[in-house]
Order: sequence, then structure tokens, then C-alpha cells
Amino acid sequence: MKSEPLIPEIRPGQSIELLKELHILTRDGKLNQDTRRKLKQVYHLFQFIEPLLEDAFAAHADVTLADHGAGKSYLGFILYDLFFKAKESGHIYGIETRPELVDSSRELAKRLGFGRMSFLNLSVEESIRSPALPERIDIVTALHACNTATDDAIRFALEKKARHIVLVPCCQAEVAAVLRKNKNESFAKTPLSEIWRHPIHTREFGSQITNVLRCLLLEAHGYQVTVTELVGWEHSMKNELIVASHKGNPRRNARERAERILDELNLAELRPRFIY
Repeated sequence: MKSEPLIPEIRPGQSIELLKELHILTRDGKLNQDTRRKLKQVYHLFQFIEPLLEDAFAAHADVTLADHGAGKSYLGFILYDLFFKAKESGHIYGIETRPELVDSSRELAKRLGFGRMSFLNLSVEESIRSPALPERIDIVTALHACNTATDDAIRFALEKKARHIVLVPCCQAEVAAVLRKNKNESFAKTPLSEIWRHPIHTREFGSQITNVLRCLLLEAHGYQVTVTELVGWEHSMKNELIVASHKGNPRRNARERAERILDELNLAELRPRFIY
């Protein structure tokens, strides 16, 4: 019987069949430059999520994880293969709006015998009230959920009283659009408007402020927040990783700080998204 190729990047115990099905490995068991980068990103994220899973399983056995904007469910399948498969309980829910990706993920999970994985054709907002999901979700992930989908994932996590939240935001356009719309009024209101006078600065500053407001929202709800890089900037510009763990001690001035930022930057119309 022909043995599978040994590739240093692949973790011990990782299913070679799974990596081939996800097209991370070619059919002859090789990695190319693009798939090596994707594998590195998923593994690096796994290193952040693994201790959160251990913490959740230490609290109770039937741990649930919801992955929003799951796409082809690279993350969910890797988490199941490297962690959940060795457990006797626990369930992963992949939430995705594209039905063809949901169908293909269901087929792959069935083929691999990953029985404690479910894939739901729902928007993040729809998933908050869906009876297909349990009332409590322990860990919520949203990897490259575009624009306001990350905010919907945060709302979902808060509604589900998530123990841990892992976010890699992407394409934050909403705040930048409001900054542009109110630019003339902002020039008269505050000299800080110079920060977003030029279009490229509007885009980048809007993205930065979006994540700052998200962190304040999480802190206001009792989460301890860490912000770091997912991988080196040479791999991806959408690289900010936000990890939040519920500690039950809301930061006292988080809500007030968010209010003042929204007012100072002429973003008050976005209050319902970032303060609740």
C-alpha cells in the first residue's frame, strides 16, 4: 500500500483525505504556494481557538461552536478533525448564505463520518432566531465575514451568551460611508476630520474605528478583549484578529467612550449598531 507523503506543515493526526477534499492538498498529496498559505492561516487560527475549546469543555461536555460566513467550512472541518473528533460530544454549526456551499459541506461531512457537524443556509441575522440552533453557543467564530456581517456575528454571540468570540473582520465599509456622507459637516465640527479628508484615509480610518467600536461593545458586555495579528501582513491585509472571552465584569466606561467617539466623529446615526 502506497504511503501518504510526509509534509512538515501538516499537523500530526490530520486527515489527509480531508485536506484533499478541501483542495488544500492536490490529489497526489502536494501543497502549492497558495494552499500552503491557506493551511498556515487556518492552523494559526486553530492555535488561538484550541485553548478556548479546552476551557469550554472544562466547563461542560456538550460544547457548541458556530462558524459564521463559513464558506467552504475550512475552519470548521479542521477544528472537527483536530479537536472534536477525539471527543465524545460537542457540535459544530457552519452558517453560510450560499446554498451550494452548504450542500457540499453537508456531503463532505457525511462522507468523512463527521456526524457532529451541521450546516445551515442562513444569514447571520436569521441564525439568531433560528430553531435549528441551540439557545446557547459556547464559541462563535467569524473569519473574514464582510462588512456588517461581523457586527451581526457579535450580536448573535451576545444573544447566545457565548463564552468566547473569535473574529477576523473584513471589508468594513459602513463607517467609512457615513464618514464620507458627513464629511462637509464634520469639517466644521472638528479638526479631527482631517484624519479622513482623503479617500484612502477615509477607508482605512473607517476600518480602524469600526473595530475599536466593536471592542468597546464587547467590553461593555463583560468580555475581555485581545486584538492581535492573525498572520504576517505579507499574507493578508485583512489580518486583525479579535478574541473576546466573557469574564462577567463589564468595563465601566466602555459605553460612554463609544458614545463620545460616535459624537466626536459625527457618526451618531450608527449608535444602534455599536451601543446596545
